[in-house]
Amino acid sequence: MGPTYWWMLFGMALVTYIPRMVPLTFLDGKELPPIVSGVLSNIPYAVLGALIFPAIIFVQEGNILFGVIGASTAFLIAFLGGGVMPVVLGTIGVLAIYSFFM
Repeated sequence: MGPTYWWMLFGMALVTYIPRMVPLTFLDGKELPPIVSGVLSNIPYAVLGALIFPAIIFVQEGNILFGVIGASTAFLIAFLGGGVMPVVLGTIGVLAIYSFFM
């Protein structure tokens, strides 16, 4: 491992640390406006949707129905009040049954 590797590692650590440090340093004890707080509280859901949606479409090559059934099952179990584990295990079970018969 040459010096380039260590500089790259240091740069990645710095780039990761700065966005976490700045709000903690400069916003400590200050109240954000409600509109900013509302936008920031919805970012995790938007990012999660952006990550999951392509996976639903491309989960199995040539068979978009596989992803649609999995997403529908996960949504239904979550909507009925299931936690993370029931959603994951229920979706895996439904897709295993679907794969067995199709």
